[in-house]
Amino acid sequence: MFRTPPTLFRTLAIAEAVSWTLLIGGLILRAAADLPAAVSIGGGIHGFVFLAYGATAILVALNQRWGVGPAALAVVSAVIPYATIPTEIWLHRTGRLRGAWRLDDSGDPRDRRPIDRLLRSFLRRPWVLALVLVAVVAVVFVVLLTVGPPGGKG
Repeated sequence: MFRTPPTLFRTLAIAEAVSWTLLIGGLILRAAADLPAAVSIGGGIHGFVFLAYGATAILVALNQRWGVGPAALAVVSAVIPYATIPTEIWLHRTGRLRGAWRLDDSGDPRDRRPIDRLLRSFLRRPWVLALVLVAVVAVVFVVLLTVGPPGGKG
């Protein structure tokens, strides 16, 4: 399913947009039907998918060797409701999502950088990479839940 960077990025971009819908729906239910649990559920799902999308954007940016601008735009697009979809379209149209996972040294001098060697090592072991990413996202998610929602619990 995620054999290429474009499919992984597109899947998470769509999931992030769907999670915005769940959060907004939860906010509406809280205001209209006095159901605060709806925000907890929608917000929790959105928070986890938000972090997973950010991790995916960084992973794909490293693999595709985006500059700081496109990488930052991809990550920041998750903050604006539904912006991950047009961002994915733009990245696709500009060719930034073109290509496969970089599993081997291509002879490019950048392939000798420690971050590129580490990336290739993880990409050759996709299950390890997936477990590490899920663990990192889960730890950050739990830490953020412990700290509390933006703006406090008021």
